[in-house]
This record gives sequence, C-alpha cells and structure tokens, in this order.
Amino acid sequence: MPMNHTSSSTPLEDMSSGRAAGGGGQCLKVFVQRDYSEGTLVRFQTRFPPELEDRIERQAFEYTVNQLNAIYSEAEKAGFSTYCEGCLACLTAYLVYLCTETHYEKCLRKVARFVVEQNERVYAPRGLLITDPTERGLRVIEISVLNEPAATRT
Repeated sequence: MPMNHTSSSTPLEDMSSGRAAGGGGQCLKVFVQRDYSEGTLVRFQTRFPPELEDRIERQAFEYTVNQLNAIYSEAEKAGFSTYCEGCLACLTAYLVYLCTETHYEKCLRKVARFVVEQNERVYAPRGLLITDPTERGLRVIEISVLNEPAATRT
C-alpha cells in the first residue's frame, strides 16, 4: 500500500531545492567562506561575491555578514556566566543541560532567527535564500539564487 509522504520543509526551502512549482533542478549557489585571518573563531568573509551583483545591495549583504559575525563572536566569548555555567555542569555531571541551554546554544538560536528574518525581509524578495551556517557545519554561508539554475554558472 503506497504511503503519501508530506514534506515538512518551508516554501523557501522548497524553492532553493527546486521543488517549487516550475522548479526543475538545482539553483545557483554562492558561498561566503570562513575568515581564518584572526584565528579559528567562527567568522565569515565580508567580501562581496560578484555573483550577487545586481541582485542585492552591497550594504545589505555586509550588514548580514557583520551581524552573523557579531553573534558568533558573542557566542564564543568567555565571561563570568559561562565559567559558572561550566562549573555547574561539572557539579551536576552535566545533567543541568537536560534542563537548560548553554550560552552557545542560545546564540545559535539567535543566528537561526536572524537568518529567517533576513530571508523574509531582504533576501527572498530579491530571489535569494540564505542557509543557516550551522546547517553547513559553520564552514560557509550559502546563498541560493532561486531564479537562476546551476547549469548557467560559468
């Protein structure tokens, strides 16, 4: 007996993967690489990709990347509260993490909310879609150009 599987993805995810109405294949992907010039902290390059020329303003792109960099910088800062969090985790055999989130996890949620907000307000109206960097192992920021198939890339 065949089963009907429904997709739990969002319309934006459908468009980026080519499942949207009329979408027959993969779209062009632009990758913003990690910036290791200041060490191994999570930081992305702010250099404007030429593939996004005439698709989005340079200032909007730089704002997005700078905000992501700021949130990741906040996540990796060690302060009194993160030290206390670590001590409490040790004292409770890390069982405290069953009840509460770490500072880093809270910042990752903030990144996810920011990416969704930027997609809705800035990128989707221009035919673009940002993928949360955590979905790519914090290696790249992936920007999908939804109205351009990957085959036209040179």
